[in-house]
Amino acid sequence: MFRELYQKSLRLAAHKSSKFYLAIVSFIESSFFPIPPDVMIIPMVVAKKNDFIKIFLIATIFSTLGGLLGYFIGSSFLEISTKVVEFYGYENKVNDLKNTMSYGTGKYLWLATLFLAGFTPLPFKVFTITSGMLGFNLFLFFFICLISRGLRFFVVAYLSYKFGNIFSRFMENEGSKFFIVLGILIIVFCLIIYLIIK
Repeated sequence: MFRELYQKSLRLAAHKSSKFYLAIVSFIESSFFPIPPDVMIIPMVVAKKNDFIKIFLIATIFSTLGGLLGYFIGSSFLEISTKVVEFYGYENKVNDLKNTMSYGTGKYLWLATLFLAGFTPLPFKVFTITSGMLGFNLFLFFFICLISRGLRFFVVAYLSYKFGNIFSRFMENEGSKFFIVLGILIIVFCLIIYLIIK
């Protein structure tokens, strides 16, 4: 099923209305769809390099709005939310994170986790839904989604613009590791800046 959806997403990237379909995929991926928008962003930018800013903005805006849908699902439909979390095998991790929310550092741990989920290949929809289940601060949720998704899609669009198919092949082989390492480095950098300012 995943392979079929992946191939369908690739075909949509070549469609004359590809930007419209990118908006839809970006929106639904944040709440339930399993294929990330990157699958469409890379070939779209390679095909139309001058549109890379527009493509990155479409993916960012609609993915963030889709995150709000995930939040709403989590806050309003507990049974559906639980099934989605279980489907991706994250129930134990989510329960552990829920338990940390009662501690003073729990909010900051969740902020870092939400950022990593938005920036890395972690299933973002699990964490948008869980944020709703936890009743996490909606303003902070929206801000972190916007920043993490924006950074990720800008990196993907810009590197596709600069390196084309070379970057596409790199993403196929090393994309997950690349974004995990980069995401952790960003969090560590922000933590260092916060401690210096404090």
